[in-house]
Amino acid sequence: MEILKCKEIVKAVDGKLLSGSLEAEFSNITTDSRVVKNGDFFIPLVGEKFDGHDYILSSFEKGAAGCLTHRDMSGVDGKIVIKVEDTLAALRKLAAYYRQKFDIPFVGITGSVGKTSTKDMVYSVLSQKYNVLRTQGNFNNEIGVPLTVFNLESYHEAAVVEMGMSGLGEISRLTSIVRPDIAIITNIGLSHIEKLGSRQNILRAKMEILEGLKDNGLVILNGDDNLLSGLKGLLKHRTVFYGMEDGLDYQAYNISSQGEMGTSFEITIGYKDYKVHVPAPGIHNMHNALAAIAVGVELNIPVEDIIKGIGEFLPGKMRLNIIDLNGIKIINDAYNASPQSMEVAINVLKDVANSNNRTIAILGDMLELGDISVKAHRDIGKYAAMKEVSYIFTVGKKSKDILEGAIEAGMEKDRVLHFEDNAEAGKFLIDFVKPGDVLVVKGSRGMKMEEIVNLLTTEL
Repeated sequence: MEILKCKEIVKAVDGKLLSGSLEAEFSNITTDSRVVKNGDFFIPLVGEKFDGHDYILSSFEKGAAGCLTHRDMSGVDGKIVIKVEDTLAALRKLAAYYRQKFDIPFVGITGSVGKTSTKDMVYSVLSQKYNVLRTQGNFNNEIGVPLTVFNLESYHEAAVVEMGMSGLGEISRLTSIVRPDIAIITNIGLSHIEKLGSRQNILRAKMEILEGLKDNGLVILNGDDNLLSGLKGLLKHRTVFYGMEDGLDYQAYNISSQGEMGTSFEITIGYKDYKVHVPAPGIHNMHNALAAIAVGVELNIPVEDIIKGIGEFLPGKMRLNIIDLNGIKIINDAYNASPQSMEVAINVLKDVANSNNRTIAILGDMLELGDISVKAHRDIGKYAAMKEVSYIFTVGKKSKDILEGAIEAGMEKDRVLHFEDNAEAGKFLIDFVKPGDVLVVKGSRGMKMEEIVNLLTTEL
């Protein structure tokens, strides 16, 4: 982070200085009192189970040089204390102010599925030419995005920022911070439908990213998504579409899956044909690559370098990571789950396996699906049965409907089994799996399905 003066902070957050000098300087901002370092500026936030204001004094004891507060309090000798109306709103205001210091291209990414993989693919492409800042881990919410922005340094030449949401208005607030030059929407799925009620409302929420897009900015949309493709000709910004359908601006053809080795496809750019290899399993990664290609072309990266960048892509943790373990392959996709990403995981399971392998899907609950939960889980069971998965094992409460769907689709009852928790499932699998098996482990974040992966990698 570049240096911020106290007077800049006071002005940016519409605050009132209670103590300290306006000329004081800060080079790091944190919202976590546990990691405060000497000289930090601490912003206390209020959560469901905690209030960061309770840790202001302890943060000063650890060396913090200043803080915000929306509680009534006195100034502290030798420390900067700035009073604001709301510390979370102030965090956003300060991040928006700091972002405006950087005249570099920003890429904002949202969507129901594939945000993180697309972000990492775009990063890999842009890194061929630029020094790039990108969102780390799951820092894609109203706290994570500001903290990502504060990581900008003078040497950064581009930024790729992921934006997640759980309801209407959240992406609107995030895009007002990021002010992207390029906005990508990967797809409109069923994630968070419990709160939003319909895919149309999810589309509305994702479209909020355009509110912060610069007037001369570019919109990049998945043309294979029926809701996004319907926006053709309706947006005020320049818009390009990618996918497999005819007539798209970035169309993949001659698509070939090489299983664990990845996916290859061809694309025509500027009347010239190119072959692209994505070193990650699953046809879905082709869509992520197409979005990254569109960004690379927009930012004038030579096509050969774009293709090189895609070839250097590495998937994030717990996102279809393949673990080879004593002749057993475990596909760890435990980070999160939705109906769309469940189907993707099952497809990858079948792509990685061959006809001699037993395929085993260990599936947990999909959360936040509201009224469609039962049908969505049953549909996944039917899909797995249709794809001829050898065994389906489920964990949780809602996932029992996956088994019901599989049996309804004709899967034998001795090939499906339900477990109440991860420990029970893992204990069973230790004795059940054998060399040659290919497993996929997937469930919503709250299910912590990585516990099964961890147990298997420890015991097998």
